[in-house]
Amino acid sequence: MKLIYTAISKKSFYFRMHISKFVLEKNCIPLNPFMLWEYFMLDTVDRDRIREANNYLVKKADELWVFGPISDGVLAEIKLAKGEGKPVKYYRIIDSKEIKEIPENEAEFEEDLKDATLI
Repeated sequence: MKLIYTAISKKSFYFRMHISKFVLEKNCIPLNPFMLWEYFMLDTVDRDRIREANNYLVKKADELWVFGPISDGVLAEIKLAKGEGKPVKYYRIIDSKEIKEIPENEAEFEEDLKDATLI
């Protein structure tokens, strides 16, 4: 089974369990950072330490799958995965019920990244 790093912004945090379920149903193993240490472990651990752990998991994963709008943290994970030669897939969360794969050019960015690119 492939190890899949699930890249999710905090805006999709509430959907974390459904995303892990989706990956398992695709016969893969989810590496879901929000299932591992919630949202920065309620700031009880330095955020840079958690980012370092996330980056390590991205490097160990076979693929990175992006769920929902891309935040600055997710963008950094995408760039790291691409730099490591990992396949990256993009998914849209529809009405909190359905997950649909989309092409990279349809990936959406959060409002503060409206001018960002995936290159």
